[in-house]
Amino acid sequence: MMLAAPVIAVAATLIAGAILFTLLGHDGLGATLEIFVKPLFDPYRWQDLLVKAAPLAMIATGLAMGFRANVWNIGAEGQYILGGLAGTGVALSTLDMTGSWILPLMLICGVVGGMVWAAVPALLRTTLGVNEILSSLMLNYVAIQLLFYLMRGPWKDPEGFNFPQTAMFSADQTLPMVVPGTLIHLGVPLAAAVALTAFFVMARTVTGFQLKVVGLAPRAAAFGGFGAASTVWIAMLCGGGLAGLAGILEAAGPFGQMVPQFPTGYGYTAIIVAFLGRLNPLGILLAALVLALTYVGGESAQTTIGLPSAATGVFQAMMLFFLLAADILVRYRIVSGRAAAASAPHAAAAKEAEPAKGKAVTA
Repeated sequence: MMLAAPVIAVAATLIAGAILFTLLGHDGLGATLEIFVKPLFDPYRWQDLLVKAAPLAMIATGLAMGFRANVWNIGAEGQYILGGLAGTGVALSTLDMTGSWILPLMLICGVVGGMVWAAVPALLRTTLGVNEILSSLMLNYVAIQLLFYLMRGPWKDPEGFNFPQTAMFSADQTLPMVVPGTLIHLGVPLAAAVALTAFFVMARTVTGFQLKVVGLAPRAAAFGGFGAASTVWIAMLCGGGLAGLAGILEAAGPFGQMVPQFPTGYGYTAIIVAFLGRLNPLGILLAALVLALTYVGGESAQTTIGLPSAATGVFQAMMLFFLLAADILVRYRIVSGRAAAASAPHAAAAKEAEPAKGKAVTA
């Protein structure tokens, strides 16, 4: 049932979405078909689907490693932005240069940028006990404001007709297409490789075992020599590094430059992807395709049936809600008030019997 819960959540989302948008005066069934079904039969949309799923899978993989250890990194959006900015800084510094070394350097700096941004909440958590949920979440807004400042100030393209954007990246600074004549760039197979590597790390290495044990049994982890502080650092740096890598891959891929519209909400959507994939890197690959479908189908529904742009967020929110509800119903039973009242005397009697039983053993 734990494996069936994501399927149940997706099915419930389709039904509830159709009903909701019908009540709001839209073609509810048409909206559901337009978002979740029609893109699957359009070859061009499949290209867009893979391109949008790649950053979601990459970010969600990093977050899932932390979530398994009960390290709640909610700052992937900011780490995604900082990774893109770090790689863009390298691109702007090498606009007049050529060479195959430029793109790898951009990717490395993107990873480092995301890790540096993630290191701030990790440091606050391990030294001052600050909750990483709050600190990482607030840093998202700092990253967005830093992006806006750079786009309207130091990094603004002087030949960009006063638009707040950087200069376009050169050929040596953009991702090559792995399938000529399509939109599928190098980031797509790279995201799959990252997920497979993370699966191996979680299943076959001491680090992966450490993350699992600290999340499931902190006291057992302490007896095993796994430090809580080191686990926080590993989880945050992995999540930040992969989010930063996704950021620079987006900047050097679909965008081809840095623009104020770069924050796409992938960092938040990746949280849904991680849980929909059961915190398993292989499941995350499938979940990323489902959530990417909401982006691709949502864009199509805006032009074909006039669905508002917020519809994508509504479907994503409902999917998370139904997933959490399904998980609760899998783990717990619903008991009526009469049944609970009837079982209360038996529970009280068993509780009273425990001390007497203990005294008999002691005697």
